[in-house]
Amino acid sequence: MKFFRTLWRFLVSIQLLPALEGGEETLVGGQAVLEGVMMRSPHAWAITCRKPSGELLSHSEPLERLSEKHKWMGWPVVRGVMTLGHAMTLGFRALRFSANVQLEELQKDEQGNVPEKKFELSGWIAAVNIAISVGFFIFMYKYLPLLVTTELKKSHPELGGQIMFNLVDGIIRLALFLLFIWGTSLLADIRRVYEYHGAEHKTVFAFENGDPLSTGEVQKYPTFHPRCGTSFLMTVMIISILFYMLVPVHTFWARFAIRVALLPVITGVSYEIIRFAAKHRKSLFAVMTAPGLWLQRITTRPPSDDQAVCAITALDEAMALEKERGGELVIA
Repeated sequence: MKFFRTLWRFLVSIQLLPALEGGEETLVGGQAVLEGVMMRSPHAWAITCRKPSGELLSHSEPLERLSEKHKWMGWPVVRGVMTLGHAMTLGFRALRFSANVQLEELQKDEQGNVPEKKFELSGWIAAVNIAISVGFFIFMYKYLPLLVTTELKKSHPELGGQIMFNLVDGIIRLALFLLFIWGTSLLADIRRVYEYHGAEHKTVFAFENGDPLSTGEVQKYPTFHPRCGTSFLMTVMIISILFYMLVPVHTFWARFAIRVALLPVITGVSYEIIRFAAKHRKSLFAVMTAPGLWLQRITTRPPSDDQAVCAITALDEAMALEKERGGELVIA
């Protein structure tokens, strides 16, 4: 039973991956995973998970900054798309690692030995899950809201205008997103992921303020952070409404194609807004990102001291490797 629960938690966490991701390539950021936290710095990343036995397991690897490898990847808007794609890839690897840690512990015999043919989430399983996640996202937040709005327009002709149609479409899309986030928060297993999400935010806050990375210092900070993936997704939802209003197409499939085609542009623009708002917290753009901070009351929960220790250990591991590679961290 615990075996299938772990697989189920992994699948649900993939759907939540954009909301759990946070940070950018010039700053410290992280992500909640199954019973642990992944932290990354500009040139390194590390993950720390707590096994069912209570023991901590950490893993770290060097990380390349995309903007250093290819200058064009550091251009405004473009960097948002590249950074998000890179973060999602890394986040999926971290989730897969954490799931395999839990699965390995569950397969041990009474003597604590792992069978030679142990079950792991392999590459092909990962590929299938990514395909399902992308399909779910497009269906849930592109196709379904457009379909419902199109049907409503048949009985309410006043929705035929460019502004009203896209406004109603955006409201439905936002409602589906909020319903999904709220629904998953009711699940005990996912609430634990949200607690680790809170631990990640608290640890990043303590680091950014130059405080010692101790449990007591970390626990003083809030669980809400402006660079959180939840804030990013909320900004995407809001910005997309404005973008779709500017494109004068009227048939169902043309509208659907535009929604898919503009996704990279909307992603890049939203990234720039989040980036600016994080540095200028009294600006108009910061006000625009406020709903994302409110939503973090659902996607983050106060962590226990043990969960905070996971986040602290992961960041310590990442920063140790960062220093080994001679990286210079920019906090701004």
